[in-house]
Amino acid sequence: MSDVNDQAPVSTAEQQHGGEVAPVNLLGLSPEAMREFCVSIGEKPFRAQQLLKWIHQRGIDDFSEMTDLSKALREKLARVACVQAPEIVSELHSEDGTSKWLVRVAGGSCIETVLIPDNGRRTLCISSQVGCALDCSFCATGKQGFQRDLTAAEIIGQVWLVSKALTASGELIKKAVSNVVMMGMGEPLLNFDNVLASVELMMNDYCYGISKRRVTVSTSGVVPGIDELSRRSDPSLALSLHAPTDELRNVLVPLNKKYPLKQVLAACQRYLDSLPDKKRKITIEYTLIKGVNDSVEHAEQTAHLLKDLPCKINLIPFNPFSLVEYERPSNNGINRFRQVLLQAGYTVTVRTTRGDDIAAACGQLAGEVADRTRRSERYQQLAAARSAAEPQPINVRA
Repeated sequence: MSDVNDQAPVSTAEQQHGGEVAPVNLLGLSPEAMREFCVSIGEKPFRAQQLLKWIHQRGIDDFSEMTDLSKALREKLARVACVQAPEIVSELHSEDGTSKWLVRVAGGSCIETVLIPDNGRRTLCISSQVGCALDCSFCATGKQGFQRDLTAAEIIGQVWLVSKALTASGELIKKAVSNVVMMGMGEPLLNFDNVLASVELMMNDYCYGISKRRVTVSTSGVVPGIDELSRRSDPSLALSLHAPTDELRNVLVPLNKKYPLKQVLAACQRYLDSLPDKKRKITIEYTLIKGVNDSVEHAEQTAHLLKDLPCKINLIPFNPFSLVEYERPSNNGINRFRQVLLQAGYTVTVRTTRGDDIAAACGQLAGEVADRTRRSERYQQLAAARSAAEPQPINVRA
């Protein structure tokens, strides 16, 4: 990939990078950063709106095609800036209509992005990190280790790429995706500034114009990030809960050791309190794992835990993958758990498994991570050891 600066300019677009001029990648600039960029190159701030429309509503990455800009400005932009998205490596399509893209980012690692069509909606599940800085015990992404945060251009670039892929040539791309959920690879609130810039672009009327109710940031419970998000933006918030007690959640979601349930739920309540619309709720994500967190007692504990938090609950049957021994609960077990919550007065949905035939289901995204933690290597070794210890079938000749 070429040498591109994805961050907002400080004072001028002509920045030195490794001794050479590095063009500013406009794809990841928030609306405010785009205005600052325009001022830095001697243009009026309103030029930012024009650039945002060309890039995010029309999907144009060639300045020469931005015909309502003067020739002089187009030539200037070509010298100091670029619009550079990540690279699509492959595209897979499930029998149920789900699509998954493998996307290469700077440095050579790959992330995964999933589109889920359903009843007229197109929900895009995007990634925020290369791998994940956390290591939830039931998630394939965490087993791949962690390399780095994605830049804002690499995050919004997933929306841009998929929107272009879904749109005929010459048509506006802004309505191609109806919902965005940050539930792919990574913990969004550990990459706060780049995630915030991307969220602002998704919700901005000069860009994709997606409703704040249809842009969801999911977190495992990064309390400072939840509080900062409440001060600076207002997308929908989802909490990856997965356990009703600190003792169990410490095992499933190790971040809980730093931010235990009481602190996390209090932060979620503060987030709701910061919103002018008092009817909004937190989405609670709960992955059901057979024999681990799926009992009637766990359901009763969950109902009690959440009794004071305005929320809706999304139950996610565990989607198996090779590096763990967890199993999906039976349908009867899932229904028993759901029934307890319904009787307690909660709105409860069970997420339909989508895209599991292309490893695109919830918890299965892995990508190709140049792991700098060696976590992936350790899990591969553990899986190999388990496999070697299993009894082997005996071939008996007649």
